[in-house]
Amino acid sequence: MTVHHRTEGSTRGVGLLELLATLAILAAVAALTLPALAQTRTRITGIGCLGNLRQWGLATHLWAADHNDRLPKDGAPNGRSTEEGWYVDLPRVLGIPAYRDSPWRTNPGVRLPDSPWFCPSNRRRSNSNNLFHYCLNQHVNGSGRGNQMALSAIPSPAETVWLFDNGRLAAVAGPNNIHTNLHQQGAQILFLDGHARRVPNRIYWDFDLAHGRWTAQGLVWSPDGTGPSSGAGDPSPMPTLGENPALTIHHAVAASGS
Repeated sequence: MTVHHRTEGSTRGVGLLELLATLAILAAVAALTLPALAQTRTRITGIGCLGNLRQWGLATHLWAADHNDRLPKDGAPNGRSTEEGWYVDLPRVLGIPAYRDSPWRTNPGVRLPDSPWFCPSNRRRSNSNNLFHYCLNQHVNGSGRGNQMALSAIPSPAETVWLFDNGRLAAVAGPNNIHTNLHQQGAQILFLDGHARRVPNRIYWDFDLAHGRWTAQGLVWSPDGTGPSSGAGDPSPMPTLGENPALTIHHAVAASGS
């Protein structure tokens, strides 16, 4: 009978081949599963953002029901209002801490809590002055932050933009402030009937002119039909990429969520 002895060198060679084969299999599995995991995470954060917006929508309807059908006032765009405004009145309805008392408002080092204030996909932190992941449409109540529209007077509440993913800093603004690349090349929008959904950026943003579209399919920015041509548009001039760092970032960086 012939006995074959495996040498130490051949054993080491076989072990190395097995290790390389295992690593190759693991790499292939990772290549297949990582994109799926990333897509799952994107869906989860998107669902979280929609949940936040729906809470703000519910708070809006509850507030209007207790105030003769009137919508909350806009509040100062810089977040300085302390007595009235959407970011003052609606948190009271939801029972969450007031904006003015929140440390994350001016301290970028504070860990953001799990709260309707924050979109899970948005990595923006305070600039030491304010922090709004969501922005109110300034054209619903009309010019002047003290105005209040009646909710029942809105002609098309299911198409009228109320709150949206903020691509800049202001608490109250128009279509130039909507984020363009936060949720799979789009933004989440809350409408005045209380529903929220993702809208692709090609619908609401003109990339050639680098500003928001005043008229867009299924989106109403001004319930009374007034627009920029009548002096009711955004107070700031239409920007171009590169003029505003925040605008440049939210156009160019898809994965950062900034």
